[in-house]
Amino acid sequence: MAWTSVATRGARSVSAAVGEGTDILSVSAAVGAVNACVQKLGPMHVTGEVTGFRGPNARSGHCYFQVKDDSSVMSVKVWKGIYVKSGVALKDGLQIEIWGGFDVYAGNGELSFIAKRISVAGEGPLQRQVEALRAKLKAEGLADPSRKRPIPRFCTRVAVIGSISGEVIDDVKRTLLRRNKLVEIQVVGARIQGVGAPEDIIRALGIAASARPDAILLVRGGGSYEDLMTFNDESLCRAVASCPVPVITGIGHEPDWPIVDDVSDRRASTPTGAAESVAPALDEIVGSINTRRERLSRAIDVILEQQARGIGQQGLLMERSMSSLISHESLRVEALANRRCLADPMTIVTDRETSLMQAEQRLLDALPRSLERSSRELDGLAGRMSSAASRIVRPYEARVGSLAATLDALSPLKVLGRGYAIARDAEGHVVTSAASLSEGDAVSVRLGEGSFEATVCGVSTQ
Repeated sequence: MAWTSVATRGARSVSAAVGEGTDILSVSAAVGAVNACVQKLGPMHVTGEVTGFRGPNARSGHCYFQVKDDSSVMSVKVWKGIYVKSGVALKDGLQIEIWGGFDVYAGNGELSFIAKRISVAGEGPLQRQVEALRAKLKAEGLADPSRKRPIPRFCTRVAVIGSISGEVIDDVKRTLLRRNKLVEIQVVGARIQGVGAPEDIIRALGIAASARPDAILLVRGGGSYEDLMTFNDESLCRAVASCPVPVITGIGHEPDWPIVDDVSDRRASTPTGAAESVAPALDEIVGSINTRRERLSRAIDVILEQQARGIGQQGLLMERSMSSLISHESLRVEALANRRCLADPMTIVTDRETSLMQAEQRLLDALPRSLERSSRELDGLAGRMSSAASRIVRPYEARVGSLAATLDALSPLKVLGRGYAIARDAEGHVVTSAASLSEGDAVSVRLGEGSFEATVCGVSTQ
């Protein structure tokens, strides 16, 4: 309603002023006149790519953004009811079709397109280009969490890259100084948007990395989708990924972050958040130290108490063990003391003597019985041997008798018994031929019964 009333009043003012023949208009009249002209255009369909989307507003629920093509940009406003009814989730890079009309806001003379209907036409070419590069770098592993380098929890030297002309650098400095005055800050200025901005930031990265800080903060205080295109540059993203020093980005654009956030070692939603992530507050550090000291103290107390209980239990076990050992040894000593050999050492000799005497008596008792048993066994064996000898010898006796008769028949004595004699020379050799004797030789003659000595008186070989 306010928009319409302002336009009406402005139109009446313009008409009045023109009717009076004056060329001087108030600001309200001029804005009203322009709005009246714009209203005559009527509703229209417009298609373009969403950029710089802000909304829905936290209080009103309205949405504010721009729609652009290759050469122009226009501001668009969508009231809460229209946005909810459309069912479209607006975001930068989305190609949409809107139906509505232009209007000039009397408060600041801003020309905006008031959308009455919204529909999705597809992603814009710029958004497709960005998403294609994001997918490419992700496929190469540049956005892989395992590739990201560890950042010290307590950074002592920090390099900050950003625009010198803006307030972002001052905000980062104030945040670092407020949280930890011991942090050394190095500022490297660079262009963060426009032609040549990616190359300038790459140069700044090289300068900052050469100082070997603990981390580099790449910061910017937000901006439109086009303003942030610098941080979607492929060469800049690769430079951030390959930087020898960990890089923390704080671009300050929450709905859709640029690709450089994907390849950096840590992403913060704002420059202040990036500064806070590398500089824990001193009071937090002191509080953390105190908390850890208390926890350590309690842990040590618990450990000491446990050790004390353990030592006490070990002492009780040792006491019981020693008591048991002493009792056992006492019983053993008493048992040894009760032995007869200790009470009367001579019992060793007397016991051995008694044992020997008993052994002797058993031996004396056992010898007659053993001899008697052995004698009976020998008599039995002798009888069995005599009987066996007779059975064994009997066949051989007949054989021996036969052989003895044969031998007797062949004996020279039998021959001599039949009237033959055996003559031997002086050397005892049997004379088998008279030619071996000479007249006067002494010979010994054996007869069947007896023998005699003779002298050869003559020799005849016939």
